[in-house]
Amino acid sequence: MHLSLFTDLGLRVLMRLAGSPDEPFSARSLATELQVSHHHLTKVVTALSTGGYLKTRRGQYGGINLAVDPAMIRLGEVVRALEASTPLVDCFRPDGGSCTLKPGCLLKGRLLKARESFLEELNASTLEDIAYTGAAKR
Repeated sequence: MHLSLFTDLGLRVLMRLAGSPDEPFSARSLATELQVSHHHLTKVVTALSTGGYLKTRRGQYGGINLAVDPAMIRLGEVVRALEASTPLVDCFRPDGGSCTLKPGCLLKGRLLKARESFLEELNASTLEDIAYTGAAKR
């Protein structure tokens, strides 16, 4: 399974925020710390906010914080939400893709099962388990 850079960044944003849950971060400071473009980070923060994972406030006392306790955020659900618009393979697209083997293909069902197993394995962990504070967890 391959995760998009968008999802990778989404997980890193959540990990960083979980490591300092009482500290509001600006999008600019997060982008600098994570060494990504501010523009790309803003798109990720918007998706995470829409998904209910983050709360954002504008202004002098604003910032980005977690909207949910890190112990309640399952990693597989985050990946599922952020990868929702990215099909695993062409035939998973809403229009069925361009696969010429569709009538007799036996692969799609196995790929669906493998994807679900991958996400369920991630769901065994929460954001609290992988919170990043800048120091390695022991």
